[in-house]
Amino acid sequence: MASVPAAAPSTAHGPDAPETLAEAWSRIRGLSERLAAPLAPEDQVVQTMPDVSPTKWHLAHVTWFFERFVLPQAVPGYETRDERWHYLFNSYYHTVGEMHARPRRGLLSRPTVAEILDWRAQVDAAMAPVLARAEEDAELAFLVTLGLNHEQQHQELLLTDIQHVFWSNPLGPAYDPGLPVPPSRQAPALTWHEHPGDDVHIGADAAQGFCFDNETPRHAVRLRPHALASRLVTNAEFQAFIDDGGYRNPALWLSDGWAQVQSEGWTTPLYWSQDRQEVFTLGGWRDLDPHAPVSHVSFYEADAYARWAGARLPTEAEWEAAADTQAVQGNLLEAGWLTPAAATAPGLTQLFGDVWEWTSSPYMAYPGFRPLAGSLGEYNGKFMCNQMSVRGGACLTSGDHLRASYRSFFYPHQRWQVLGFRLARDLD
Repeated sequence: MASVPAAAPSTAHGPDAPETLAEAWSRIRGLSERLAAPLAPEDQVVQTMPDVSPTKWHLAHVTWFFERFVLPQAVPGYETRDERWHYLFNSYYHTVGEMHARPRRGLLSRPTVAEILDWRAQVDAAMAPVLARAEEDAELAFLVTLGLNHEQQHQELLLTDIQHVFWSNPLGPAYDPGLPVPPSRQAPALTWHEHPGDDVHIGADAAQGFCFDNETPRHAVRLRPHALASRLVTNAEFQAFIDDGGYRNPALWLSDGWAQVQSEGWTTPLYWSQDRQEVFTLGGWRDLDPHAPVSHVSFYEADAYARWAGARLPTEAEWEAAADTQAVQGNLLEAGWLTPAAATAPGLTQLFGDVWEWTSSPYMAYPGFRPLAGSLGEYNGKFMCNQMSVRGGACLTSGDHLRASYRSFFYPHQRWQVLGFRLARDLD
């Protein structure tokens, strides 16, 4: 099976010409179907735990978004494919109606994968004139752009969810056995990059381009003197934590984390083999690269390691202040490896790509935050409770989807996503 290439932004009008909305639509919508293409229909209906959604549900849900929030308002007389599907593929928008329970998405044998792909084609066709009109309608353009960024989020979820599905199968099938293996290289020595502490500005200015509402408003934050590790924590470094009894020492763990370790029997990151020599990837079982960033660890594991190492996790403001000086580049979806890879050079690196980085910051509203109006206000704001902010994207994230202000969030026990971390420490 050939590797699935990621789609780069269009350069149909030259490398410096902005991508049109229609070009972005074709690129992003097409990528969703290419990412699903290596899968058999049987693969696309499996749900292995409540956090995982079947592949076909992802393909349907992102299509539902446009049929629910764009087409009825933009195309007079538009007829939905099947009104009952809106109940099946609504996720959490309670203001627009009820929804099928998330843990039961794997029970939906109908509509079929073929019917969902046909529905996607119908919506694509209906959106063509809307995309042309949106070039002159800023409000409509924002709504379409929001939907496309939402689809990019689900492209990443599609991959992380199918990885869990295949790992749960005793046969251990690979999403793509032909995925290239990242070059074998030694991670550079970890160094510390100091910040003297000062007022910095974080967050996005919505007037300067698309962003999600939870990135706003841009505001000042006072940082204490601190230092960030130059790179992510590696598998070898995490192995040392395990060898030193890290999973057996309650003094290293937050109370909820220690309870999780005991109840779940954690002894390694998710997807490691029992002998800690192999790791399950989208390319199947592979040798564990000691120099690659450790991934698929919970916030609790990251925090425990940091305590063991005599350090801490960065705040999201510390992370963003560092990332704001760097271009969005690294081991992202476009690289095609679909797995974390060792850092390539000394200096502050790996801020984008490889793994989402746990921070010590709770996912909360910024001062002056205002959610989007109407039902779309349910997109981010309602989740600002009991979750932790993660930053930087991962090896499954599209590069054009990211920016320094981008915030994602997970519950502290979750680890099926590509989650890792870097260290920080105080200087005073």
